[in-house]
Amino acid sequence: MSGHQHDEGHTIAGWAGAAVATAGVAVVGMGICGWHPGIWSGLGVMASAVLVTWGLHLAGWGKPPGPRPAGQWGLMVRDRAAREGHAGCLGCRLAGRRGVPVRAGAAPEPAITTSRTGTSADLSP
Repeated sequence: MSGHQHDEGHTIAGWAGAAVATAGVAVVGMGICGWHPGIWSGLGVMASAVLVTWGLHLAGWGKPPGPRPAGQWGLMVRDRAAREGHAGCLGCRLAGRRGVPVRAGAAPEPAITTSRTGTSADLSP
């Protein structure tokens, strides 16, 4: 990736949801300018943006919470673990997918900061 060294979360689900929401905002704007059914129609389109994003996330075109490995940063990379659900993902829990919980040993250990003298830092309040 050219200069990007972090996972920005760009996914098919994110782009599609943003496009539908943008269309909904444009329809609401037309409603404010005088097209009376536009406000309610636009709000309906914006609500459908949530459903489109959620559906694509559940189909594997979204991303789990948190950063992904560098090999999965691409836009067209499908998440194969979405069928079981992502641990800690509200969208997956709402769909009845619980996900595999993170094991206690899988999380990295917190770094212990040392002072300039080489002794352990005092972490007490």
